[in-house]
Amino acid sequence: MERVICLVMGYVFGLFQTGYLYGRMHAIDLHQYGSGNVGTTNALRVMGWKAGAIVFAGDLLKTVIPCLLVRFILFQDKPDMTYLLILYTGFGVILGHNFPFYMGFRGGKGIAATAGLLVSLDWRVTLICLVIFVASVGITRYVSLGSILVVTAFLLCMIFFGGRGDYGLGVSYLTEFYGVAAVITGMAVWRHRANMVRLVHGTENKLGSKKK
Repeated sequence: MERVICLVMGYVFGLFQTGYLYGRMHAIDLHQYGSGNVGTTNALRVMGWKAGAIVFAGDLLKTVIPCLLVRFILFQDKPDMTYLLILYTGFGVILGHNFPFYMGFRGGKGIAATAGLLVSLDWRVTLICLVIFVASVGITRYVSLGSILVVTAFLLCMIFFGGRGDYGLGVSYLTEFYGVAAVITGMAVWRHRANMVRLVHGTENKLGSKKK
């Protein structure tokens, strides 16, 4: 039951589409511009750096807030499940962000929401993923490549730190913890499948360039 509550609560928070709302405030429907995505990258490309930063912050916070509720207020009687429940909550937010029912299930790709999950889980993982993202995007200028590398690093870190016992998970929860993390990573990679094809063919859009 705790898992279902976390998933549903996360999904509700994920329905707050920062990119779409910010765009409409400026008479722009992001579905009609650029990639048609309502996430940070398309907001940045269509409306500029300020819009990209605001959308990223909003989508990050909508994950952090419910995860903090789970960590410090809800389910305090389940200390051996805390990090697992945070993971479920973040997963719910990503699902709500990617597949908002009221927008025909056309949302974003969940990277900013995933960043909020990293912040809520472990500062070490956050730092590792931040360095990987900044380095990869700085060198290649491919945001999609940086995003794929980040979610891959996230999964590896969950396995490494979880296996060391850093998250205080009961042995019976470890496999489930890894499984949820793998699903989050797999979904993010799948959402970037078109980007991966373009990366292979050298036609992916670089940061700062106009959409091809």
